[in-house]
Amino acid sequence: MISTILVTGCSTGIGKHCALRLRESGYRVLATVRKQEDVAALEALGLESFVLDLNSSESIEQGVAHALELTDGRLDALFNNGAYGQPGAVEDLSREALREQFETNLFGWVELTNRVIPIMRRQGHGRIVMNSSVLGLVAMKYRGAYNASKFALEGITDTYRQELKGSGIEISLIEPGPITSAFRRNALAAFKRNIDHQHSAHAATYAGVLKRLESDEDEGSRFTLTPEAVFKSLRHALESSRPRARYYVTLPTYLLGYLRRLLPTRWLDGLLMRSSESENR
Repeated sequence: MISTILVTGCSTGIGKHCALRLRESGYRVLATVRKQEDVAALEALGLESFVLDLNSSESIEQGVAHALELTDGRLDALFNNGAYGQPGAVEDLSREALREQFETNLFGWVELTNRVIPIMRRQGHGRIVMNSSVLGLVAMKYRGAYNASKFALEGITDTYRQELKGSGIEISLIEPGPITSAFRRNALAAFKRNIDHQHSAHAATYAGVLKRLESDEDEGSRFTLTPEAVFKSLRHALESSRPRARYYVTLPTYLLGYLRRLLPTRWLDGLLMRSSESENR
């Protein structure tokens, strides 16, 4: 039975919900966040919490060391979840904006995972779960940085799975579609910080992007699920004797995963572009 798990990105949304549900299920949860002010809020909910900033190698090193102090050197599982989405056309992304996206969504995850793997190898067991996205399977307009970070995550996780064969360490991907969270709020902040939307060739479209990011109107759509849907997949990945390599979550992920295999690329592009244009009107 897996008993100790480190979870990243627990201040809101999927990370917070899964940390609480894991604790209710009997796990010892180390709920990490990027900002010190979020630690107290999680501690008030009964979680063990501390800072682990995926953008900082020093913070990752200190976070893992602190986790091992708390657990006497034991760590059964890692749920990599902390991420954000950088909206904007690829031609409007600066090198720095793209680097920031990858620092948080990929490089930090890999560095943390690489620090955890030797611990799990010594134990002879471990579970690692990467929270990816439907946008790690297909690409959509104005999400280029996020698409790229999740495509890269998919590739590196598949590589981990092959390299960890026989080690006792199992690694899985969860691929959610729309989930209720603070993701949109964080994306809006990144958009305003890094995209000169008023002077872009895409300025007219960006008006719709801003409207969507500032609105909550589709949070209750029939395709949007709560974080509980992710938790169910996470728990299976942690507890099953044969965890899956991939867990699709939400109907759009199942549908697009199927269509990606079925449709010619140009047909799939057209479908995705129409969906994006409808979303940003």
